[in-house]
Amino acid sequence: MASARALRLIVFGLVVVATVKLLYSPRRESGQRRHSADMEMRDFWAKSDGHYKLVDKDKVVPSPGVKNSHPQESLPLEPLHEIVKENKQVIQVSVDTSQTPLYIVHLDLKGAAPKVKYLKQIFPLLSSLGAKGILLEYEDMFPYEGELEILRSPYAYSVEDIEEIKSQAKLNNLELIPLIQVFGHLEFVLKHEKFFHIREVASFPNSLNPLVPGSMELVRNMLRQVLKRHPEARWFHIGADEVHGLGESQDSKNWLHSNKGDIAKLFFSHVTSVARFMAETRPGIKILLWEDMLRKMSPDAIRESQLPNYAFPMIWNHLPNMNIDFIGQLISKYEKAGFKGVWFASAFKGASKIDQIWTPLDHHLQNHLSWLKIMALMPKYPSISFQGIALTGWQRYEHHTVLCELFPVAIPSLAICLQTLKYGSFNTEARNQVHQILGCNIVMEKNICEGNGAFAGSELYHMVYKIYKNLHDSTAKMLQHYHLRGSFSRYHRKYNFANPRNIAFFMEPLKKLLDEWEIFVQSLHKTMEDIYYPDTIEEWMDEFVNQDLALLQELMKDAQRIVKLNGQPKVLKIL
Repeated sequence: MASARALRLIVFGLVVVATVKLLYSPRRESGQRRHSADMEMRDFWAKSDGHYKLVDKDKVVPSPGVKNSHPQESLPLEPLHEIVKENKQVIQVSVDTSQTPLYIVHLDLKGAAPKVKYLKQIFPLLSSLGAKGILLEYEDMFPYEGELEILRSPYAYSVEDIEEIKSQAKLNNLELIPLIQVFGHLEFVLKHEKFFHIREVASFPNSLNPLVPGSMELVRNMLRQVLKRHPEARWFHIGADEVHGLGESQDSKNWLHSNKGDIAKLFFSHVTSVARFMAETRPGIKILLWEDMLRKMSPDAIRESQLPNYAFPMIWNHLPNMNIDFIGQLISKYEKAGFKGVWFASAFKGASKIDQIWTPLDHHLQNHLSWLKIMALMPKYPSISFQGIALTGWQRYEHHTVLCELFPVAIPSLAICLQTLKYGSFNTEARNQVHQILGCNIVMEKNICEGNGAFAGSELYHMVYKIYKNLHDSTAKMLQHYHLRGSFSRYHRKYNFANPRNIAFFMEPLKKLLDEWEIFVQSLHKTMEDIYYPDTIEEWMDEFVNQDLALLQELMKDAQRIVKLNGQPKVLKIL
């Protein structure tokens, strides 16, 4: 009897304790997570002497004579619940480190962004070539809203366009991975006067100052809006490469002075906070980032930053003959730092010349053959798994530079690279597959895919080839005409002084050449309209066509004017 009474008392006591705990424990969503998010809005975390310390940005004092150029306004933040407004399931993922590596094609939208109707045509092609996903670098093509609407290109995709892109990707079994820069390469944001105050270097729009009130709010707002449109995303790329000028602002100098000059810690204070925010906002999502900023950092510094808890580094190298040992050292370092997986990034276009018009096939083939050698070494690093490779296709080197090769021009290169990854080399099987899928035959020695081609954009491919091979050369050849050089120089045209007989020798071939190119360029313009928006067409024409065409037009105009003067004497100004 006594033992039964004692047992009842023990059970009653346990129930009371459990009830008290339940009543007084703070809810996770309204307690821990909100507290963490609120702290990150106002402050950043830094680690010193093995312990994380909260740094109050209000105590960062400018040097004497330096004005505080940071307005006290900050961007309004969307509530976290706004991200799941759509009636779609927000999935939580855990990455299987034994999964088959993904082959992802990079679409760089910071220049020559294709119309959605063209993307619908190429997604089946990418899938048939072996791609498993798309790394979608939005930049100013995303339909930002509210305070961020200023970031949108006049030709930015609409919300409906994004839904169509997602639908077509799903239809073709292509996983979409959004890419939004959060630190470096924020030119498309920091070019706006509204955001001048959050530049790391006041005169350059490259990099964000992570210590300025409003900088983290800006990044979070951008990420929230993109996540809202991609609730299905398992992976998300935050860029974070080439943070030029980091440590140069007065804010950063003050911070570094208080933190033993540790630039790595300054970098991680922002990037890890962004990654943590993503993990809290979308539990289960895996973060990708370019790893060039990590290359000079020690494994211990990377591990202590806690970044490996949230992110996967994407090692990039676009050279045809890579330093295999160096890449191996990076993989080893990232393994020691605690990363569980690693991605690679090759290039199928936009990585050979800043103003490249025609994709060099062998350059990109050799780059992928080098990456295959790296992949073969992965068993040496058992604690870090190879997750996938992004075949990058840069459209600009950065927001303010010229266009590289147009996407249709690089499709044969992309096909070569994907099939090389599939077969281990560009062997007979790979060649046959490319020929069967593209409808043209790769001739490496000529750097061309010969034949009409059956792929979307093949007409533009051949038209650009004609511009590349013939426009400048035919113009230069005309300028070397004997009578044009000898009787129609700049001096002659300046004073309207020339012999009509000599003009007659080159006027007819000049007119014929000009007529041919004007008709061709009109057709080219129409073909480009099916794929690109007007701003892309204007820019590409100005960069690669108009200079030569305008020179021919100017010569023709001058010849028609001067030939009517019947060889009259020149009128000199007597000084």
